[in-house]
Amino acid sequence: KTDSHCVINGNEHVNTNLLEFAFTMLPHLYQTYVIITLPECSAFSDIPEEALAKVLSYLTLIPRSVTRQPGVKFIIILDRRLDTWASIKTALARIAASFPGNLHLVLVLRPTSFFQRTVTDLGFRFSQEDFMLKMPVVMLSSVTDLLRYIDENQLTSEFGGTLDYCHSDWIVLRTAIESFAVMVKDIAQMLQAFGTELAETQLSEECSAVEFLLLSHTEKYRRLKVQLNEVLMCRESSHFSLIDYCWTLITALGTSKFQLLAQLTDMEMAFDGFFDKHHLKLQQYLQLLRYEHSFQEVNCFSVPKIAQRHTDGSQTNSVANMLIFLTDLCVFQEEMSQAQVLILHGHQLAAGHHYAMALIIQRCNELRHQCDTLTSALNTKRKSLTQAQTLLSRLEEAQRWCDDGAYLLANQQVDKFQSKDGAQAALRDIEKFQEAAPPLLGAGVDVLFLEYESVLTPCLQAHIENTFQKHSSVQALIQSRQNCLKKLADKHVRPIQLVAPRPENPPRAKSPLFSPKHGMWQCNINFGSNYPQYFSAMSSRSLINSYLHVMKELIETERIYVEELLAVLLGYRAEMDNPSLAPLLPTSLCNKRDVLFGNLPDIYNFHSSVFLQDLESCLESPEAVGACFLERKDHFHLYECYCQNKPRSDSLWRQFSDCPFFQECQKKLEHKLALDSYLLKPVQRLTKYQLLLKELLKYSSGCERVSELQGALEAMLDLLKSVNDSMHQIAITGYEGDLSNLGRVLMQGSFSVWISHKKGPTRVKELARFKPMQRHLFLHEHALLFCKRRDEHGENADKTPSYSFKHCLKMSAVGITENVKGDVKKFEIWYSGREEVYVIQAPTVEVKIAWLNEIRKILTNQQKQLKGLNTFPVIKCHWCSSTSTWSNVCSSLIGSEELCHSAAVSEQTQMSPPLSVR
Repeated sequence: KTDSHCVINGNEHVNTNLLEFAFTMLPHLYQTYVIITLPECSAFSDIPEEALAKVLSYLTLIPRSVTRQPGVKFIIILDRRLDTWASIKTALARIAASFPGNLHLVLVLRPTSFFQRTVTDLGFRFSQEDFMLKMPVVMLSSVTDLLRYIDENQLTSEFGGTLDYCHSDWIVLRTAIESFAVMVKDIAQMLQAFGTELAETQLSEECSAVEFLLLSHTEKYRRLKVQLNEVLMCRESSHFSLIDYCWTLITALGTSKFQLLAQLTDMEMAFDGFFDKHHLKLQQYLQLLRYEHSFQEVNCFSVPKIAQRHTDGSQTNSVANMLIFLTDLCVFQEEMSQAQVLILHGHQLAAGHHYAMALIIQRCNELRHQCDTLTSALNTKRKSLTQAQTLLSRLEEAQRWCDDGAYLLANQQVDKFQSKDGAQAALRDIEKFQEAAPPLLGAGVDVLFLEYESVLTPCLQAHIENTFQKHSSVQALIQSRQNCLKKLADKHVRPIQLVAPRPENPPRAKSPLFSPKHGMWQCNINFGSNYPQYFSAMSSRSLINSYLHVMKELIETERIYVEELLAVLLGYRAEMDNPSLAPLLPTSLCNKRDVLFGNLPDIYNFHSSVFLQDLESCLESPEAVGACFLERKDHFHLYECYCQNKPRSDSLWRQFSDCPFFQECQKKLEHKLALDSYLLKPVQRLTKYQLLLKELLKYSSGCERVSELQGALEAMLDLLKSVNDSMHQIAITGYEGDLSNLGRVLMQGSFSVWISHKKGPTRVKELARFKPMQRHLFLHEHALLFCKRRDEHGENADKTPSYSFKHCLKMSAVGITENVKGDVKKFEIWYSGREEVYVIQAPTVEVKIAWLNEIRKILTNQQKQLKGLNTFPVIKCHWCSSTSTWSNVCSSLIGSEELCHSAAVSEQTQMSPPLSVR
């Protein structure tokens, strides 16, 4: 016998060995009693009460689970034919105590031996009432008496019946049924757990997560289906084939099996239906997520974004950008077609009875409305962009015409003007060029504003104004050239050749830009008839001619200078905005145009619009040239700003000098020299003025208004000195603070310095024994700076020095001693009541006097401002260890050594050595 178990109520187990002493026979359909047989068993009394109770519970459970009817009645056959009355009495007592069901009758087959039968009859007669109170008991003498209570078809052969029954087979079949039931229960629990998992699954808003859920749930469902099919295959087990040999057993056992199979089939159908609904829901949810994602992508192309992107004033300044915008509109149109596809897809989902049908239809309606709105907005935007593109194309055409005009004037060969035919040919070229002027330039600014009012932005307005301003500048140059050429064509006179104003100096090589090959032009300059009155005091006609020659050179070179500035601004600076040259321009250089060119546009505007006209007005009155410089001397401070930016410009040029952009611009301008040579022109022009003024002053001795010429020369020398001082000032390194807060630089120069930090004259006298320090002093309006000059050495080092800041004295706490014994070039500067004494040795007495005069002026002004107060606060000096260098500036800022000498004599001051030039 195997140690197998049967299950009671799903959690209690009965050892199948205990079923040997009892079995159950299920009734026929027309019978209402269930027979439990307890055959002969000598060990019945040894069975524990708990085990007996489990067996009886199991035997009563079988019919109740099969018939599923309440109040099932049981009949017990107790076979004790070979036993004693004591065992019968014990068995009846245990049955009465342990039987769990509705016990209808107990049929006892009494012992067959005479003695035991007699004892049984007597014992039962005296104990019958006790048993009858607990359960009905009938004592049978033989097997034949059973037929009066039970049909023979329900009895086995040992009881005189016809039922073919094998108790061991019954136990095997019951064990198989119970195992099958356990499998069905396990499957049901797994299905229930999986169903709970599906029902409690939190759906993500990410498509990938939902796709993973769909795959994982489908895989789990497939595995459960495999297990379910394996359980269903158990119905073909050999154990269940045994039921065919007995109809009663089929009735008794097959019903349980078929009920379990039916239950399993119902579970499978219910589970399939539930998962199909869940799977459909997940698929529809995934479809909804994808639809919402597509909806959001399409929804981002809204009207405000399109309008904002294509009305940005900073981007609507070129035809290329307009073409990009129109291309973007075409892309938007294609993306709108995706919205139409999305609407169609939404209707398909709704037609498929999607659970979110209402939301999908709402999205479709929103998309349809948005498509209509976007279509209208795109059509409007395309119309405005097309109109703006037309305007920009016309403006670019006009600007190209202006550039071509400037190039035409710059490239006309001056040597051909020497003949009348050459002048007429050049005049015809200009007239032919003007005939090809774009119609836009003849319309006027107001007409364009009115015509393109619907698309005008501040950027476009500025573009229109700049175009017409550029046209006005070029037209003025063309008109000036035409007037000159007409004069040459009407009466061709050989132009007076310019002569050097100072023939005693070696002739300087002219820049190729001044040669006819580079487009610089000359024309006759005729002075008015009143100029002899100005020269009436002169005794020599040669002086008059020399003066006029210098005047002609001044005006002629001024015109050339203006044209050179215009060529640089048009040929280089303006070309940085040319889209066709954008690929040649480094990205890091795009936003550094103001660093490279500085305030050159301001200088050009001053000379072309103001100063050149002032000089040309001197053709009628040459004596007024000095007044021109004096009236405009404040405007010349533009050069100070330009020169201060020049080191940064030079550094930037050295970094990008090999850039293809500059080479292309130089090629278009047909310049032999690179851009840096032209950026040096303003510095050269500034020094040229004082040389020409000195020449004019040289030939104007004793003439009227000579004082104006002298004032103009002094003003230019002061400007040169101021520029020179400021250039040295920006080379100061290590000063913490803003140098501009110290006021204007009044003086600067190199000195020998001794320092004492004790009071009393004794220490000062002893200073001569010590080696002096070489310091470069900068006298500001509010402070005196002590710096150390540092000259860089090496092949790649800058030739201009830098100045390391060392000490600062506030002028509010400074005093001076003008004379120091032992050297007439020395003077004292003491600080804070002689807490610190500085003995300064100037290179010359004149320099010492100039510095003392400036310091005396500062102290006198302070005394006036403080109204007699004699106490001054001690100001803490600032120190800094940082160092930096500045790039070299052209030596022509100072001019020549003679200029430095002249400036020193006139101002009684000493200037530092001229700055070097590459």
